[in-house]
Amino acid sequence: MRQRKSARLLVIDKDGRVLLFRFIHKSGALAGQDYWATPGGGLEEGETFHDAAIRELREETGLIRDTVGEPVADREFSLQMPDGECVSAFEKYYLVTSKDATLSRLGWTLDESEVIADHHWWSRDELMHTTEIVWPEEILQMLATAASR
Repeated sequence: MRQRKSARLLVIDKDGRVLLFRFIHKSGALAGQDYWATPGGGLEEGETFHDAAIRELREETGLIRDTVGEPVADREFSLQMPDGECVSAFEKYYLVTSKDATLSRLGWTLDESEVIADHHWWSRDELMHTTEIVWPEEILQMLATAASR
């Protein structure tokens, strides 16, 4: 099974809320899936996790940073891609703070434009009480660990 490496972002606003995108898949192997997840994506050829985090942050949110610090969490799991391929996903999570909650979609790919239906800045209380599917499942623990560093 191919390993897919990804950099993911825990983007926190001035009120301590975390940014999540709502993904709704209307076609392909993931058709019918509806969930919330952090910004981020796969590493490109020759790219480090750190560099991918900076690039994904810019592309998916419009936020520009020179650095994102050290990873605050990681996880590994089996993942089905939109084309049906099953991969061993390895993700590193980076904490980013933003004073501005305004986002830009200018860097989105066509695929992202088709599946990302919404965004929301989630409070910890909202995350604790939601019935929505949120990835990663351990997001509250990740946020608490990152805050204690």
